[in-house]
Amino acid sequence: MLLTLLFLLTGYIAFAVIFMNPKARIDKECTKMDIEVVKSAEESYLNDSLVESLLKKTKLYPVGKKISEISMDSIETALESNKLIKTAESYKTIDGTVKVKVFQRTPILRVMTGNETYFIDSEGEKMPVPSDFTAYLPLATGRISDAYAKDQLYNFALFLQKDKFWNSQIEQINIEANLDVELIPRVGNHRIILGKMEDYKENLNKLKLFYNKGLNKMGWNRYSIINLKYKNQVVCTKQE
Repeated sequence: MLLTLLFLLTGYIAFAVIFMNPKARIDKECTKMDIEVVKSAEESYLNDSLVESLLKKTKLYPVGKKISEISMDSIETALESNKLIKTAESYKTIDGTVKVKVFQRTPILRVMTGNETYFIDSEGEKMPVPSDFTAYLPLATGRISDAYAKDQLYNFALFLQKDKFWNSQIEQINIEANLDVELIPRVGNHRIILGKMEDYKENLNKLKLFYNKGLNKMGWNRYSIINLKYKNQVVCTKQE
């Protein structure tokens, strides 16, 4: 009984020294980092190894450092400087663990112009294409400036994403030098001349009506070009 009381007393003293003494807590060494990757899409391109690598490159990897030397603000700032990461949150625990939660960006459009390839994310920001990552997204090609991509193409991609039919139908968006928009569908052997991007809602409504009342009866490969540029008209060119 006496030995048990002595053991409990020794344990209590150790607890008091470590956890009730602020200096003892801050001098404790970080022994572990827990990483959680939060994704809003099915595909994930971020993982624990990438987060660890980013922190090691910036000399902010916490394991082995004293808790008092670890800056959560610096860790979050370093992670958020990476264009694949939307936001980062981190905190320390009393047992010497650093917990990091990162939220990855969600790409909604892939852009290929000149020698540059990148994604536009769900907030209209440019982001690099992660290696070994395949996303089934509309592809935009042609004469595309950064401003056009982050404004008009971004809004168009959001529209496609929210519309079940068009999201599954439009495979490629090509921007001509005069800013006319050409669409390549997934179904049907034809090109769609959409006209200017400002008129896309009206023209896609016109096209959907033509699909339902025309191509569904005549066949989806009857025409090579479907031109929507002209108001209240659908001008078609037959396959040769």
